[in-house]
Amino acid sequence: MSVQLLRRKFSVQQYHQMLASGILREDDRVELLRGEIIEMSPIGTKHAACVNRLVNLLVQLLDKRAIIAAQNPVVLNNNSEPQPDVALVQPRNDFYATAHPQPQDIFLLIEVADSTVMYDREEKIPLYAEANIMEVWLVDINAEMVEVYQQPTGGTYQLMHKLTRDERLSIKAFPDINITVKQIFGR
Repeated sequence: MSVQLLRRKFSVQQYHQMLASGILREDDRVELLRGEIIEMSPIGTKHAACVNRLVNLLVQLLDKRAIIAAQNPVVLNNNSEPQPDVALVQPRNDFYATAHPQPQDIFLLIEVADSTVMYDREEKIPLYAEANIMEVWLVDINAEMVEVYQQPTGGTYQLMHKLTRDERLSIKAFPDINITVKQIFGR
């Protein structure tokens, strides 16, 4: 006989109420995915350095054409509020003080992974496709590779390219911006 476990799913609104009431704290390393509160992995030095390098590079290249947000939430739908490592979002005068960015505000999401490559690839990337995020990069620190996902259709990305050290990539929303994979890893 198998036992059916019941899971309690939460909405973004309920998740925010947990923050407001103190059940969750702002410094808790959690995110809401498909209604479940997921504990995020600790950030190691290589991961932090890669995120810092990406942010600095993108700020230099994009100037004020986008807001570059590091490890801040985005609201994908009523039950998912992930915290991608880097998000390029539409500029707004209030810098999203009244609401987190939503899919229509997002140019690019970047996930940096060392220990979570499979999780990001199998859980977060499909979630981003379902939300119609136009472009996602998965930066695999261990393989020193960047996977570029584009053209979301029916909950999956139609295009995926793997780029290695000496290859160049550009941001779909900003085709004049070119970055080498080597710049992302800094070696």
